[in-house]
Amino acid sequence: MGVFVFLPLVLPLTALPIVRLAEQHLHPRGATRLLTALGCAFALCSTLCLALLMVVGTAQLPGNPLPDAWADPEVRAVVPYPDYTGTTAIAALTAVLGAAAADLRRFRRVRTRAHRALDGLPPQDPAVLPDAAPYAYALPADARRPGRVVVSTGMLAALTEEERAVLLAHERAHLAGHHHRYLLAARLAAVANPLLRPLRGAVAYSAERWADEDAASRVGDRRLAARAVGRAALVADSAAVPSPLLPALAAGPVPRRVAALLGPVPPAR
Repeated sequence: MGVFVFLPLVLPLTALPIVRLAEQHLHPRGATRLLTALGCAFALCSTLCLALLMVVGTAQLPGNPLPDAWADPEVRAVVPYPDYTGTTAIAALTAVLGAAAADLRRFRRVRTRAHRALDGLPPQDPAVLPDAAPYAYALPADARRPGRVVVSTGMLAALTEEERAVLLAHERAHLAGHHHRYLLAARLAAVANPLLRPLRGAVAYSAERWADEDAASRVGDRRLAARAVGRAALVADSAAVPSPLLPALAAGPVPRRVAALLGPVPPAR
C-alpha cells in the first residue's frame, strides 16, 4: 500500500473543484451546508488517518497497551518508515487537538464577553451601541442569553432607512440560519487539516451570500440589497468589527456579492 496510506491527508485538495461548482450552481444555503459537511468529512478522515499512523508506528514501543497484532511485520509494512511516521503523527495529532480546543475556548470566551458587555442595554432588537465607528454584527446565543443583532450609531447614520432594513435583515438571517455553527465547523476543519483553509473561506463567503439573499427576499428589492451591501462596505472598510464570531454586512468579496445580487435569483435547489 505504501504512500497510499497518506491519501486521506491530501484528499482535501480535491475539494477545490467542488467549491467552484457549488458556488456557481447551488443556492448559497445549499452551498454552505454542502461545503461545511464536506470539510468536516475531510477533517475527520485526516484525523483518523493520523490516529492510525500513530497506532501502527508506535505499536512496538515498550508498555504500549495495544494488542500484539498491531506490531506484526505485515501491519507495519503498510506504513513507510513506521517508527518515524508514528512519532510525527503523535506530534501532529497533539497539535490538532490542542489547536481545536483552543479555538473552541476562544469562541466561547469572546461570545460570553460580548454578551456581558450588552447586559446593561435594554433588551431590544437590535442592540444599538453609541459608537461613531460604523459596524454591525450578529451575536449568537449562549446558554443563558438569546442571540442579538448589534449595530453602532455610526453605521445607522451612514445608511438610509431602506438600507438599514437590509442591514438588519442580513444580520437576523445570520442568527436565524445559525451561520456561526457553519463557520466554526469550517474553522475547526481547517485546524485539523491546513489544506482545508480555502474551503473555510468558501463557507464564509457562502454564508454571507445566504444572508444577502435572505435580506433581499425580506425587503423585496435585490437592487436595494446590493446598494446596501456596497454602501456598508464603503463606510466600514476602515472600521474594526468588534466581534469575530460572525462577519459583518461588509465582510466577504463585496464586488462578487453585489454582482450576485444584481443578477438573477439563484435556484432554490
